[in-house]
Amino acid sequence: MGIVKVTSDEYKEQKGNLFFVIFISCAAAFGGLLYGYDTAVISGAIGLMEVHFNLSPTMVGFVVSSLLLGGAVGVLASGKLSDRFGRKSILLLAAFLFIVSAIMQALSSSISFVIISRIIGGLGIGMASVLSITYISEIAPRHMRGRLGSLYQFAVAVGIVSVYFVNDYILSIGEDAWQNSTGWRYIIGASGIPALLFLLILSTVPESPRWLVKANRTLEAMDILIKINGTHIARQELYHIEQSLKENQPASLSLFKEAGLRKALLIGILLAAFQQLVGINAIIYYAPQVFEAAGARGDLSLLVTSMIGVAAFLGVLCSMWLIDRIGRKALLLIGTAGMAVTQLLVSFGFHSQGTEGLTTSLLIVFYLFLFNISMGPVVWVVISEIFPNHARGYAMSISTFFLWIANWFVSQFFPILWNKAGGSFTFLFFMIMCIASFLFIWKWVPETKGKSLEEIEHIWK
Repeated sequence: MGIVKVTSDEYKEQKGNLFFVIFISCAAAFGGLLYGYDTAVISGAIGLMEVHFNLSPTMVGFVVSSLLLGGAVGVLASGKLSDRFGRKSILLLAAFLFIVSAIMQALSSSISFVIISRIIGGLGIGMASVLSITYISEIAPRHMRGRLGSLYQFAVAVGIVSVYFVNDYILSIGEDAWQNSTGWRYIIGASGIPALLFLLILSTVPESPRWLVKANRTLEAMDILIKINGTHIARQELYHIEQSLKENQPASLSLFKEAGLRKALLIGILLAAFQQLVGINAIIYYAPQVFEAAGARGDLSLLVTSMIGVAAFLGVLCSMWLIDRIGRKALLLIGTAGMAVTQLLVSFGFHSQGTEGLTTSLLIVFYLFLFNISMGPVVWVVISEIFPNHARGYAMSISTFFLWIANWFVSQFFPILWNKAGGSFTFLFFMIMCIASFLFIWKWVPETKGKSLEEIEHIWK
């Protein structure tokens, strides 16, 4: 591919448009809201579906986990598809799959149809979980990339919290008989509304300029880069993007052939897996059980559970403020160290079998706050930054696939570990995972703050 050098005769000097950058980043981050909403919405419907379809415990578990099956396939498919058809195109496909899944589930007459519908929705969630943050990383100016990338995790938190309010409102409409026969359909069907909004908003944003350069649509890419960065920086960005692509080779070949990129891929995989192995979704999925075991019952349990959302919001806001100031690596190290200490104290709280509930429960909430400062948003940002332009989509899909596998592993085996070994040993295991994460990040993960994606690429060379 030849290098295009754009001169001042072709473009007048322009400044970047901050509103444009924020708008398209928020539009892409909306995929995180759907990720959070669709993964959590089943919590309000599965009990009613269990009664309506007379489900066995095994089938209940399969209905819930079928979304993860579709998600894993969607993650793997997203890399190749987005490299061929573009980030925006496959995000639009993901939004369409969200809508189809919501309608199909709401109209399902059998549990088999529900499962098929959830697999389709999982395809969309898997694609969006990779490509929303990939798109943001490819359009964001280097000095704002961390904050804009953190919008994805913020949107995930909004999606999870909004589910509880929507579910409570729908369930307040009718009595038990209506809820069991019809209420769950409204709960699932309501998830199609944010998916439709995502589709409409996403249709107004441009394609990723880095993908456009890769697709030999350089003039389109330059126009978008000027809107983002201004003319002067856009020229430099375009030059470096083409430099990074001019010796392009298939992503699957370079990732496994080149030692530096193998290291980058391993870092991406382990970071993604550790984000789940520190135990976040075990707490999110099984919050009532965990807090009740900690001694928080009745009104106290409701209070503490509601604080999860507050902790998530505050944590992500703090991360957005800090990530481009102190850096990705520093935030990850601070967060994992704090989570390890917190989980040790939680483990001790369960071991001492205190019944007051508040102290141990507040420590768990503080753990959630620390996660949303560090591992929650920052891991997504880092794995979207560390891969070269020609392999980013493919490498992101592989890394995120292992995140979904780790999510499934924790979700599947947490109840077994909890019932067999108890809360103290369970949180001790999560503490060990936090320590392992800390050591891995300290030794292997590079700092990417303030660097362009092309400068980061040179780390591996």
